[in-house]
Amino acid sequence: MYKKLVLCLAVLFSTLTGAAQKEVLKFGRDGKFKIVQFTDVHYKYDDQVNSQISLDRINEVLDAEHPDFVIFTGDVVVSNETFKGLDIVLEPCIKRHIPFGVVFGNHDDEYDSARPELYDYIAKKKGCLMPIRTGDVAPDYVLTVRSSKDKSKNAALLYCIDSHSYTKIKSVLGYDWIKFDQIAWYRSKSLEFTQHNEGVPLPALVFFHIPIPEYEDAVMEGKNRLFGVRGEGVACPTTNSGLFTAIKECGDVMGMFVGHDHNNDYAVAYKEVLLAYGRYSGGNTVYSNLANGARVIILQEGERKFDSYIRLAGGEIESRISYPGSFY
Repeated sequence: MYKKLVLCLAVLFSTLTGAAQKEVLKFGRDGKFKIVQFTDVHYKYDDQVNSQISLDRINEVLDAEHPDFVIFTGDVVVSNETFKGLDIVLEPCIKRHIPFGVVFGNHDDEYDSARPELYDYIAKKKGCLMPIRTGDVAPDYVLTVRSSKDKSKNAALLYCIDSHSYTKIKSVLGYDWIKFDQIAWYRSKSLEFTQHNEGVPLPALVFFHIPIPEYEDAVMEGKNRLFGVRGEGVACPTTNSGLFTAIKECGDVMGMFVGHDHNNDYAVAYKEVLLAYGRYSGGNTVYSNLANGARVIILQEGERKFDSYIRLAGGEIESRISYPGSFY
């Protein structure tokens, strides 16, 4: 009875979060699917000189990697004239015909456009795979990656979730958290895809901006292998809304990828889920002790494993990892 109820909710949520995926993503003939994550671009339309290095790096990374999909994990444009800034930042993907998506950070809607307006503007751009918004808020969404052998068969999932901004509860300071209805949406989608895959969870990744408390737990535990730079603490919510528990119970997500903390780009395995940061992709408009770059993720069809590394200027590559092999 419970599973039937959740499946019904899944159908309802699918209806509420928009139409079918605009463009098919699929594994290549080599069985690989490459994602580039840009995070914290912090582009300022009113400071294009100091923002230029972010555009330089975006263009360089895309030319070097030729990804199948690009995800921007928040804090993309941080100035007024937000739409004009988005035009500039997203153009490298559009002109190369690379499908892309965006999840918002805590700064995106602090200027002249609200979150739903930003979502609508981005979603209408050529190559954007964000579903058209039908409700009052910017929705979470999941993208399917099809099999290289059967275009009608889903082979992997990419969950894209809004981690919001700041708490609105006076007694709980700091950053906001992923809400219970969002977690219910994730559970319902995961169950739906699992049931359509003969009860086997599909390999999945999840992308959002603000790290969840388990990022801090993974480091504080002390025994987990960490690859990359840990240049600052974890700026996560002070309360835990249960996303990680839901992910463990559903069994599909192999890794999650965030931004927010500009001096972190590390990856750490925690309870058999990879918790990773992207690499700060911005220019000289905000704090960072790290040279800007991007994280690259390469899924392998039919397997619960992936490779990842950080790409920097001039072809430099850091922190190559394979999950789960590098961690266990």
